[in-house]
Amino acid sequence: MPVKKVAKKPAAKKPAKKKVAAKKVVKKTVKKKRTPNPAFMKPMQISDALASVVGSKPIPRTEVTKKLWAYIKKNKLQDSVNKRMINADANLKPIFGGKSKVSMFEMTKLVNKHLS
Repeated sequence: MPVKKVAKKPAAKKPAKKKVAAKKVVKKTVKKKRTPNPAFMKPMQISDALASVVGSKPIPRTEVTKKLWAYIKKNKLQDSVNKRMINADANLKPIFGGKSKVSMFEMTKLVNKHLS
């Protein structure tokens, strides 16, 4: 006689636990307004050669750079082919150490010699 296979009852399933999503803790970072370095804001004494371009009143180093670039742009002294080069006019030549062309990176180094 053939043996009857009896189907087993499936085991009772335990109720599935609901997965609780882990709460993400988001820290709100408060951006502080950057305070400028006081060394940059200190008014510097300007040499006579530089005074012909930016004025003789003591101003911070950052303002000297701004005024110098304003002078360069106003008089169209930036090289038309290579914008990194500045062509010196009569006022800038003494500042640039007698050079007729100076790169913008070299310019800052040369201008620093005229600040004290």
